[in-house]
Amino acid sequence: MAEAPFSYILVPVDFSPCSEEAFRVACDLARLCRAEVLVVHVIDTSALAAFNRMGVLAVPSDAAAQKRRLRHFARLNVRRLLDSESAKGIEMDRLVLEGAPFVEIAKTARVEKVDLVIMGSYGGRSGSVEKIFFGSTAEKVVRTAGCPVLTVPPRSAAVSAVGHYKSIVCAVDFSRASLAGLRYALSLAQGTAARLVLVHGLD
Repeated sequence: MAEAPFSYILVPVDFSPCSEEAFRVACDLARLCRAEVLVVHVIDTSALAAFNRMGVLAVPSDAAAQKRRLRHFARLNVRRLLDSESAKGIEMDRLVLEGAPFVEIAKTARVEKVDLVIMGSYGGRSGSVEKIFFGSTAEKVVRTAGCPVLTVPPRSAAVSAVGHYKSIVCAVDFSRASLAGLRYALSLAQGTAARLVLVHGLD
C-alpha cells in the first residue's frame, strides 16, 4: 500500500462472535496498514440501572458487585483477544470504560484521534448478560464518531482476510463525505488488489 490511509484503528468489542470477527478484521487491516489498534469495551451502566429498576438484581447493592464482575470479565477477555493469533505483531492498547456504549465509543474516537472505527454490525450474549447494543450502537457511532466506521457482519466463509478481498463497492452521491469515502476505498483497493465498483443511485 503506497500510502496507508489508517494509522490508528479503534475496535469496540462486547465479546460476541460478531464483535470478535470485527476484531479479526481490524487486526488484518492494521497489519496491512502498519496501524496501531485500540481495543475498547464499554460496560453498559444504563443496562445495569434498568436491571436494577426491573428487580433483576436481588438488591440495589448488587449493581456495584455486578459492575466489578463485568470489569473483571472484560479485562480477562480483552487480554484473551490481545494474546490471540490474530493480534500477533500488532501494536495494541486497551480501554475498559463505563457508560452508554455509543457515547463512549464516539467520544474515545474523537479524543484519541483515531482514523477508523471497526465494529460488529450487531452484538450477542456475553457471559450471563444480554448484550443488545451493537445493532443500534453501530448506527449511532456511524453518525457521531467523526471518522470512517466499518461495520462487520458475522464471519463469512467468502472472506478469510482483508488482503483477500476481491471486490469493494463504494456508493457515491458526489457530496464531500462520499468523495472522502471514495479516497479511502481507492487506497484500500490498491492495497488489496481488489476490484473497486462505484455505485450511484438515482432517486
